[in-house]
Amino acid sequence: MHQRFDEPLDELRESHSPEAIRERLAEGPRHSNLGDFVLGAIDGAITTFAVVAGAVGADLSAGIIVVLGVANLVADGFSMGIGVFLGGRAEDQEVDRLRSMIETHVEVFPEGDREAIRQIYAARGFHGEDLEKAVRIVTSDSDRWVDEILHELHGVMSVPASAVRAGTVTFLAFMVVGVIPLVIFIANVALGGDIPSPFLWSAILTGGAFFLIGAIKSRFVAGHWWYEGLETLLIGGIAALLAYGVGVALRGIVDSV
Repeated sequence: MHQRFDEPLDELRESHSPEAIRERLAEGPRHSNLGDFVLGAIDGAITTFAVVAGAVGADLSAGIIVVLGVANLVADGFSMGIGVFLGGRAEDQEVDRLRSMIETHVEVFPEGDREAIRQIYAARGFHGEDLEKAVRIVTSDSDRWVDEILHELHGVMSVPASAVRAGTVTFLAFMVVGVIPLVIFIANVALGGDIPSPFLWSAILTGGAFFLIGAIKSRFVAGHWWYEGLETLLIGGIAALLAYGVGVALRGIVDSV
């Protein structure tokens, strides 16, 4: 069953007018960084709260928890942002290599890649003279010819996403959401330990962050906000329980040092 999107008919009609479609085509494809945001936000909350839960399980002081948490937040956030950036740049370099290879093939042996276009459009339902006309039109423009082969045979979009933006979104999401489990402990240290049950408050705030991330994600995917929120909360909760269990299991080692 397909999810129904309740978009007003007037807005739908306006967004599909010839002028609106022409403007969108002129702008080119838009790349969403939703996945980068979700990845950074969830990983930031999970890893930082895992440090908090493990430290609490090991019965460490609030000051040590803050130090470990902030160190993890900065180091892991930078590592994840750089990792996403380098991964995106590597994909861009791979696309450049593929494009150069296809351009060489088109130049040296055009019949081979012309046949590729023929089979691509045949699979789309073109036959006979319509098929041959489509092949002639596509192969009359070398850039369009290469883009078609890149997209259809290699699964590559003609306009790659920005590796810098992906890395930046991931890093910022990691830092902003990842600091949530630490906020109550930072406040507790600043107030001299006057906040009762800081770990409980940290768990509540982090759980709320998990649920909110899932709910936000539901606005961009075909899923109900409460389901996406609960799913994300469940994943984060499992990670926290594992970290807390490790802290409790290793408490004896800390006590003996």
